[in-house]
Amino acid sequence: MPAIADHIKHNLSVLFIGFNPSLRSGEVGHHYANPRNRFWQILYQAGITPRLYHPEEDGDLLELGYGFTNIVSRPTRGAEDILPEEYREGRQELRRKLALYQPSIACFVGKGVYTQYSQRKQAPWGFQKEPVTSGVHEFVAPSSSGLVRIPMDDIVHIYKQLRNRIPGDQ
Repeated sequence: MPAIADHIKHNLSVLFIGFNPSLRSGEVGHHYANPRNRFWQILYQAGITPRLYHPEEDGDLLELGYGFTNIVSRPTRGAEDILPEEYREGRQELRRKLALYQPSIACFVGKGVYTQYSQRKQAPWGFQKEPVTSGVHEFVAPSSSGLVRIPMDDIVHIYKQLRNRIPGDQ
């Protein structure tokens, strides 16, 4: 199954970074397309997007200053199917992308995404005090997967912290 294209450009307000595409996303070619994934609802409920977007509109969010990429590009059933060498290669590629494109904020959609990227054992929710990539604010948010057991209101609350720091969104 082919990788999903990044939606990325220079100087984004936020670059959302996931583990890797789901099989459903790989089938349809759009980010966060699994019907059990709550990503689009979270963005809307947190006030990050002005309306509820759908996966097939993922490219439209570039106009809002939001982009998408993953630490690993290969679609899988779950993150547990990602191989260590894929993380190693993905980590290097992601660091290159962040240095090149310089988004204001890199939002890691899941603590595991951030710990794989940073190679740190732990990370608190929210903005990280010591970013890995110079000049980029790193924000750790809960995964939007339907498998996450954190209540939706708590997830939205964390994403509202992101919304409050998005450039031009004050």
